[in-house]
Amino acid sequence: MGRWVLGIDIGTTGVKGLLIGPGGERVAEAMASHDLRSPYPGWAEEDPVEWWQGVQTVCRQLLHGRDPREIAAVGCSGMVPALVLLDEAGQVLRPSIQQNDARAVEEIEQLRRELDQERLFAITGGYTNQQHVGPRLMWVQRHEPEVWRRTRWVMGSYDYIVYRLTGKRSLEINWAVESGLFNIHRQEWDEGLLRASGLHPELFPPVRFPTEVVGEVTPAAAEETGLAPGIPVIAGSADHVASALAAGLRENGDLLIKFGGAGDILYCLDRLETHPQLYIDYHDIPGRYLLNGCMAASGSLVKWFVTEVLGWEASGESYRRLDQAAALVPPASEGLIVLPYFLGEKTPIFDAQARGIFFGLTLSHGRGHLFRAILEAVIYGFQHHVEVLTARGYTIRRVVATDGGVRSGLWRQIAADVLGMSITSFPEHPGSALGVAFVAGMAVGLFRDWAEIEAFAGQALQNEPDPKAHTRYQEAYRLYRQLYETLKPLFPRAVSLGQSAGASL
Repeated sequence: MGRWVLGIDIGTTGVKGLLIGPGGERVAEAMASHDLRSPYPGWAEEDPVEWWQGVQTVCRQLLHGRDPREIAAVGCSGMVPALVLLDEAGQVLRPSIQQNDARAVEEIEQLRRELDQERLFAITGGYTNQQHVGPRLMWVQRHEPEVWRRTRWVMGSYDYIVYRLTGKRSLEINWAVESGLFNIHRQEWDEGLLRASGLHPELFPPVRFPTEVVGEVTPAAAEETGLAPGIPVIAGSADHVASALAAGLRENGDLLIKFGGAGDILYCLDRLETHPQLYIDYHDIPGRYLLNGCMAASGSLVKWFVTEVLGWEASGESYRRLDQAAALVPPASEGLIVLPYFLGEKTPIFDAQARGIFFGLTLSHGRGHLFRAILEAVIYGFQHHVEVLTARGYTIRRVVATDGGVRSGLWRQIAADVLGMSITSFPEHPGSALGVAFVAGMAVGLFRDWAEIEAFAGQALQNEPDPKAHTRYQEAYRLYRQLYETLKPLFPRAVSLGQSAGASL
């Protein structure tokens, strides 16, 4: 058996790859970028073929000068539940419809009317919402009937990469759990929920647990990627679940906030419990579960501001310049509040029609204010999730932060100040790629205990809350919450205007 394992993560803005070995060894890492496209308001799409091209690029970078036979297993993680539609021959039929896509407004409302929502919650752990698979597939049925007629298979982002590597179709269990179509207690598709969305179980490949080996790297995939044929490939992991594992979330009360393209927050439990305002996932660790929330736009909103508003390149230098400008602005951005609902919103408000807002602008505000207000808005969203947890009696033992955004010292401190909690961050933490690589290592026996993941954690940074800033932020946070409630009745009109404008083109 080889001495390394390979983790591949299909992220919102790029493919990441990581080679690890026993004893906390990080052998190499690489990344290839791809684009998130929003051709119409509320849409979020990506090209699965670009993901596969990114995987090829990343694998060849990682394997440069290395023997591919040293890889013992491959694990893939990614955004969930993204939708990839394939025809009978396994060809991609359209761009993926991402988990943060908000187009299926009418379909969501229809299912909310037609389904017994309390029964739905009892079966799936959630109410009909923007992230569910059913409404988005109903949208395809209605608006792209030719695509739907040719659709033979539906799978997720990392499931598609597993398919390209092995030629075997599968669904990792958390795609099913988050689909809104799956009985999380019986671990099977619910026929009634499928029928309500015009679906049938044959559309979905077999459901697998993370450590299950789906197949081996085929000769064709080996030719394209540089991997050795015959390497075992596991079912993989949802990106946020793999991140939770990589961040060491193993005990009750451990909380992770992810500063990624979307804003994820995860809370570890040793029992299966559901929450009406949050999602539920199976942990990669057997017998552990994760209550989780996901804000549709987080790092993607930051990137949008840099590239679309400022017209800058989304580079480290651009972010450093903006951090410096924003650091000169006092907490709460001198009365400027942002609602970060630029792709609608998932948890905890489940409002696909919510829209982004800059509130309180004056001529005295500059780009430093705008940028800081965006950073603060994302953390206000995290604070909302923390309130949802504590209101149900959950206690928070510790807070860990990961993903690209924690490289910003300013953003880390804003998080500590808004939440009023100590935060341990891992700025150079590979996140999901590390987590799923470790899962692959557990699957083939390279690692023997889930606690071994802590050897890979890397340098930790600690941010302590400033009491004065926390007090100021609590006032701003209350305004943030009130602003949404006040504007909520108006958002459907904005959505209607956007739809009518698109229809007239």
